[in-house]
Amino acid sequence: MSKPLFYISLLPFIMVLGNSMMIPILPDMQSELHLTEKESGYILSFFSFPAAIIIPFIGFLSDRFGRKILILLSLFFVIGGSVLCAVSIWFPHPFIWLLIGRVIQGIGAAGTTPLAMAIIGDAVDRTRQGEAFGLLEVFNGVGKVVAPIVGATAAAIYNWNLAFVFVIIVTVLSLVGIFKTIPNKKSGNQVNSIRNYLQDLIYVLKSKWLEIFPLFYMGAVGLFLLFGILFYLSYYIEMTYHIDGFFKGTAFMFPLAAMTIVSYWTGKQLKNSGNFQSLTLIGISVMMVSFAGMEWNHSFHFFLFFLTIAFAGLGFILPCMNTAITSQVSDGERGFIVGLYGTARFIGVALGPTIFSIWIDDVGYMIRIVFILSFSMLLAFIFHQLIMKETQPYLQK
Repeated sequence: MSKPLFYISLLPFIMVLGNSMMIPILPDMQSELHLTEKESGYILSFFSFPAAIIIPFIGFLSDRFGRKILILLSLFFVIGGSVLCAVSIWFPHPFIWLLIGRVIQGIGAAGTTPLAMAIIGDAVDRTRQGEAFGLLEVFNGVGKVVAPIVGATAAAIYNWNLAFVFVIIVTVLSLVGIFKTIPNKKSGNQVNSIRNYLQDLIYVLKSKWLEIFPLFYMGAVGLFLLFGILFYLSYYIEMTYHIDGFFKGTAFMFPLAAMTIVSYWTGKQLKNSGNFQSLTLIGISVMMVSFAGMEWNHSFHFFLFFLTIAFAGLGFILPCMNTAITSQVSDGERGFIVGLYGTARFIGVALGPTIFSIWIDDVGYMIRIVFILSFSMLLAFIFHQLIMKETQPYLQK
């Protein structure tokens, strides 16, 4: 692996750190800052909503100003927001300063993974792009597994704000490496005005909404369930077993590792439409059965077991959604569609902790809603397949 590719691969790792590292330390933050569960959910949501808003415009901005410049600017935002979050505890009204820092972090995070993918598309030879994109997924997966452990351990060693120092260190490493090793080049595409960009965006939505909405829905609901249930699990472990630090972080490792491993395997299997259909159905079925098992027995050990199986099911679904969205649109539409899909996913991430904080005291009700949402993913998939039969052949072999 070359140095430039290593530094680029740190970008999705940084995005994952932005939220995943916070999940196990939310109870500590709530206790020290005297927050409600709903307010602690804002700590995740105020990162995700700004990213959701900005992601659709990242491609346009990088075409106009260059990939490298926008990546460096994004990383400066991540560093600035992380510094503000780390020192917020020293200010009057620390929660307000913390949320401002999270917004700044989120603005910066919007330009990490999308620009990493764009710069690989520009600079890496086509024969090696598959390897490079695979490396991005590896760093993304490692981030999901490692981030909760790092966050919980940092809080146990000193305080929750130490977790933000780790984000700063990794981000500075990526920024310096990209500044030294990556040339600044624009995409080579014709750069439209913002007005024309918005017009094109609206046109794509009008012409493709029936085909893409079910895929957007499944991706958003999947991430909603992922971050919502992890938010609940953090409080469940804290309130029931009073476990903190490294051992609390390892509890998150099992479901996230299962999702990462299955996602990697699924990505290698996605070669044609038949694979897409069967793998998506397997994933949704696994999630529904697992959530039904939680309703049958939601003691901690059974809950963690069924959650690990459910997230393995999600590992089937998310790569299928990525492949479907990028494969069924033309080259000229792909940037718009992928950007909007990123927004849908981030909305799911943002809403998960906030909504689950309302259900946190009634686990039975929460699990029933979770099962209903997984069933709605099945309905969305069936609807998508019916639409595709009526409009056009699906993925081309």
